[in-house]
Amino acid sequence: MGALILLAIISAYLFGSISSAVLICRLFGLPDPRTSGSNNPGATNVYRLGGKIPAALTLWFDVLKGMIPVWVSYFLGIEPFYLGIIAVAACLGHIFPLYFHFRGGKAVATALGAMFPVAWEMALLLIATWLLVFRISRVSSMAALVTVSLAPFFAYWIKPQYTVPVIMISVLIMWRHQSNIVRLRTGQEKRTTRRKD
Repeated sequence: MGALILLAIISAYLFGSISSAVLICRLFGLPDPRTSGSNNPGATNVYRLGGKIPAALTLWFDVLKGMIPVWVSYFLGIEPFYLGIIAVAACLGHIFPLYFHFRGGKAVATALGAMFPVAWEMALLLIATWLLVFRISRVSSMAALVTVSLAPFFAYWIKPQYTVPVIMISVLIMWRHQSNIVRLRTGQEKRTTRRKD
């Protein structure tokens, strides 16, 4: 592994460690998303706490955290396998953020952003899958789990060279959704609604 690749991986982790949800909640005077709502610093929980605008900003910046490191690495000529590792590093930064006591989110938006620079067709297919499942179920975790479960198949179909990294990201995200899986199995997972003050 060359010095450039190692630098790109470390940079992706550090960039991914910027917790958009926490910073935006502070900016809007909202409760800390790590200790309020679902206790997850992600766009869905920010929506519960503060509505559409803070949630949209959180989503946008979480996507950029995955997109920018991979895009820069792609233009630097880093080969596909290592681009996938860089994407994983960005997701790990979101999940275990260095600057926020390693208490992060579930990396769905960051993973999606990481796929845009190298496989925009797959990214659009994943967005469509998430939206379809969410429209039917109104459960964000259900939409995320179905989407990441299908992601390796989409990768193999559209960009097979990225299949292994996509599998790694999918397993990582599913692992982060363990508690959601338990609640889905017991029928206790809540639908996404904004908190009423």
